Amino acid sequence: MLESFKQKVGQMSKGLKEEVARLRNRDFLEACVAGCALVANADGVVDPEEKRKMLGFMQTSDVLSLYDTNDVIALFNKYNGNFEFDFGIGQAQALKAIAPLSKKPADARLLVRVCCVIGGADGNFDEHERAAVRRICQELALDPEEFGV
Repeated sequence: MLESFKQKVGQMSKGLKEEVARLRNRDFLEACVAGCALVANADGVVDPEEKRKMLGFMQTSDVLSLYDTNDVIALFNKYNGNFEFDFGIGQAQALKAIAPLSKKPADARLLVRVCCVIGGADGNFDEHERAAVRRICQELALDPEEFGV
């Protein structure tokens, strides 16, 4: 009976740790998805490969794999919908989500790297996508040269 109680407490503890990790990393998730939506929309065409690359990163990331794929897709659709309504509004909303990472340089750099991968996911990291990554760098006070854009 004591062993069963210990197992239940252990399971609850693990669940609580995962929930805390999700809450702590929500800003990074929002910023990452918003950045991916910004870059994906930069050339006017959201390519399915860009979406697959984004989901692939989310599923393999130690930080973001805690999130349900459906939640990530819904979040991407939210940001993508802003772009479909109006590019300027979409960009403003995406940059608003990205801005908090300016206080976390390691997370900010990872976000830019992910966005570069998304930009090249369709086989063509074009000038519009590079400009979007440069705009993200500007928002995060990072040097675009560090990322080759």
